[in-house]
Amino acid sequence: MPGPLTEDELTAEVVARLETTPDPRLREITQAAVRHLHAFACEVGLTEREWLAGIGFLTAVGRMCDDKRQEFILLSDTLGLSSLVDIVAHGADEHATESTILGPFYVAGAPWRELGDTVAESDDGAPTLVTGSVRSLDGSPLGGAVLDVWQTASNGLYAVQDDAQPDGNLRGRFRADGDGRYAFRTVRPVSYSVPDDGPVGQLLRACGRHPWRAAHIHAIVSAEGHRSVTTHIFDRDNAYLESDTVFGVKDSLIQDFVPQADGSYLVQHDFVLRPVG
Repeated sequence: MPGPLTEDELTAEVVARLETTPDPRLREITQAAVRHLHAFACEVGLTEREWLAGIGFLTAVGRMCDDKRQEFILLSDTLGLSSLVDIVAHGADEHATESTILGPFYVAGAPWRELGDTVAESDDGAPTLVTGSVRSLDGSPLGGAVLDVWQTASNGLYAVQDDAQPDGNLRGRFRADGDGRYAFRTVRPVSYSVPDDGPVGQLLRACGRHPWRAAHIHAIVSAEGHRSVTTHIFDRDNAYLESDTVFGVKDSLIQDFVPQADGSYLVQHDFVLRPVG
């Protein structure tokens, strides 16, 4: 008579049943997920009560998701998974602009604006001019490159979170000139708390962590024949650079916000894209 089913035998049986998955990539991912999930449960000696608590937590995360809020992305961000996927997917090239996480509040279809225009349709923050160039790895300018930029308002909220803001506030798309130069006006970004009124916030508090992000401007930069990059511009004077709650800060993305005589700020930041292939 065979003995009781062991942990390793159960894992092997589940993995074996997935062997018939027609799509080879799906087969690879699901089998690896099973192996790692089973190993995790064994490593921590997961109890039934804890398993049910985990199911309840993930259910609550799902219930917080809608067309304006993605609690699962927020969970991924705060666990460092989003940053890990970014590193795995894009690697590193010391000569190209580093990528970082997209975040849960990107909205496609930002309004097109002219170079030098402001994205601040409604905000009384410190005026800031952001300027620079977009070029390829070999230094050649990428004329016509597109910058899709967005950030929070001075109250720490994105327009999609705040009914008092116009839909396009602090969002915009710009097309670089023939020499790859770009410029836009905004307000100096502020530190803000990620949404912590849901299950992800409860988890942060339970782990003794804060919910604050280092002040930044988001950008997706693209050009024909080149890989687009999703990235940030961080404020060097910000207090949360070392403890950004979503692990998104990279040294190469930190810039000086230089005070000007009129009380505004100037930021100079170049974007370098890698050719396709």
